[in-house]
Amino acid sequence: MLDRITGMRVFTRAASAGSLSAAARHFGISPAMATKHVDALESRLGVKLFHRSTRRLALTAAGSNYLEACLRILPEIDEAEASIASQRIDAAGLLRMNVPLSFGTRFIAPLMPAFSQRHPAVKVELGLTDSQVDLIEGSWDMAVRIGRLSDSPLQARRLADCPMRVCASPGYLALHGAPRRVSELSRHNCLGYSLSSLQGGREWAFGPAGEFRVPIQGNLIANNGAALVAAAVGDQGLIYQPQFIVAAALSRGELVMLELDQPPLGLGGIHVVYPPDRRPPAKVRAMIDYLVEAFSGELPWDAPRT
Repeated sequence: MLDRITGMRVFTRAASAGSLSAAARHFGISPAMATKHVDALESRLGVKLFHRSTRRLALTAAGSNYLEACLRILPEIDEAEASIASQRIDAAGLLRMNVPLSFGTRFIAPLMPAFSQRHPAVKVELGLTDSQVDLIEGSWDMAVRIGRLSDSPLQARRLADCPMRVCASPGYLALHGAPRRVSELSRHNCLGYSLSSLQGGREWAFGPAGEFRVPIQGNLIANNGAALVAAAVGDQGLIYQPQFIVAAALSRGELVMLELDQPPLGLGGIHVVYPPDRRPPAKVRAMIDYLVEAFSGELPWDAPRT
């Protein structure tokens, strides 16, 4: 099927030049192809656009009306295309970024003022949720993902490591003692993270690949790490969370990090992901570069081991 917009452009050029051959030369196509474009328009519209002779084209009444419409529509299309194309060069427009709730609140939102100063033409919509969203279905430009990345066509850039910690409050440990082995966890009140089977309410995984699975039990599960930290600080039980979640409580002495006989799970890191595109829009590239830069030095959640 011939492209309708190209047909409109050929028709408009032929009308102004009075010749399909002149229109063909302008667009670098054959006269026969130019004729096919106009024929396709006339067939689609069901009217004749030109009175054709061997010497010159003349617009019909319908052709004159259609020319007026084309002269109005085509510049709007050109303007829209130029606007979109410019966004691949200049960071501008709405950027929709999805981020885990606690991580986004603590470590992404504070970075936004400086990003806005650097890229004032970009408006950021920050979606905060611990549930993993579908970027394509949800029309998100990009997302921050914590943990192992599943096989998908999404592109990814690594922001930082994400070590895991088992922690409890001094008050809880004073009452119940500190476990030394992962096998002892089943005797403690372990507060589970409901969005992960590796840190959930039935078992916790240890080792670089999560190869050591131990059964646990507890009287609280939650779908947000900050909620689990609050419960642990209140002496309710043990938690198994990323360093960035527990760092502040560790530095204040509200939580103590436990050393067990198996290393914590290798969570896989913190990544920014975005839809596959050989040339993502400038607004996406700008945010990716900004986040990589922001997390390239000392991490904001780095804290001395307690």
